Amino acid sequence: MSSNEIRFDCRQRGDGGPLVIVPHIDGAPLTELIDRFEIAADMQPAGDAYGGLIPQFFRFGPMKDHFLGRSTKATGLKTPVLGCECGEWGCWPLMACITATADRVIWDAFGQPHRKTRDCMAFGPFQFDRHQYDDALRALSAVLGPDADDTRA
Repeated sequence: MSSNEIRFDCRQRGDGGPLVIVPHIDGAPLTELIDRFEIAADMQPAGDAYGGLIPQFFRFGPMKDHFLGRSTKATGLKTPVLGCECGEWGCWPLMACITATADRVIWDAFGQPHRKTRDCMAFGPFQFDRHQYDDALRALSAVLGPDADDTRA
């Protein structure tokens, strides 16, 4: 079974703005992957709708837990993996089921909760080797630093 590769890009938004986290899958930003999918599926609106998650804007809890589907503030059974391009995750989120086992982490059942008629079930699934995934989470935690879990709501 082949695996996708993940890394979490973490950069400041704008000039000295808050940190923004964008997952990259097989080298491509998840924002671009979902844009291509929605445009090809003729969804409206589509393109440039999504942005990364900004931990400073919402208390997700530890990002290592969030990206394992254990965020204390996740909505229902799905976890926000992207937010809106405006910076607010609740405005236009991309949600996914995140399932973690000893060997794999799987992202599937993607959806957009504000447009229930959108069918994103053909997007993904993405399957990651658990060791590589954990390495990517450790790298993200190193960039965010020890105070990242204390961000404001």
